[in-house]
Amino acid sequence: MSSTVHRQARYAAPTGATELVLVRHGESAPAVAGEVFDLVEGQGDPDLAPEGRAQAERVGARLRGTDLAAVYVTTLRRTAQTAAPLLAGAAPVVERDFREVHLGEWEGGAFRAKVAEGDPVAQRMFAEQRWDVIPGAESADSLTSRLRAAVRRVALAHPGGRVAVFTHGGVIAHLLHLATGSEPFAFLPVDNASISRLVVHGNSWKLRAFNDTAHLTG
Repeated sequence: MSSTVHRQARYAAPTGATELVLVRHGESAPAVAGEVFDLVEGQGDPDLAPEGRAQAERVGARLRGTDLAAVYVTTLRRTAQTAAPLLAGAAPVVERDFREVHLGEWEGGAFRAKVAEGDPVAQRMFAEQRWDVIPGAESADSLTSRLRAAVRRVALAHPGGRVAVFTHGGVIAHLLHLATGSEPFAFLPVDNASISRLVVHGNSWKLRAFNDTAHLTG
């Protein structure tokens, strides 16, 4: 007498779901005391560092050959520079709402110095897991609203497809927090040029990979 066999199955995305391949930009230029990064709409806009350009080449090689419906970048040039090796001259789609968390009075490079120096406000920010502890910085509600809107637009534009989104560490961390219900800063340690994957199907967001850096080693 034969028995019905039920094997463990590999994950399959729901029909019509959109996969977001989230890539943090490569390492950007260092902050230098007494100097301020160029600003775009009030946000720091440094170039990639030489190390970041090398990381961009590696992430481009990793994703080359992947079936992508589109490549998205933000209004901040370090994302477009990181996507450039993958695009090989093609034009990306600019999605403004995937830009980095606005850091208020700590924009332009000050944030890095304040964190490195152990500034009390920086310590409170990490303890409370709130960006808006920084004077003038973006609130969690504002960040959530614009990121949900950006994800909704991308998913509606590419049902059943896969897209690469070259974005920022604070953005990736918040998207994965929203997907998993984690503590707000649980995914904040996102490496430069790392890859995370999010499957979006309506209001359901599924985390499929976090901080993959296999292409940066060896």
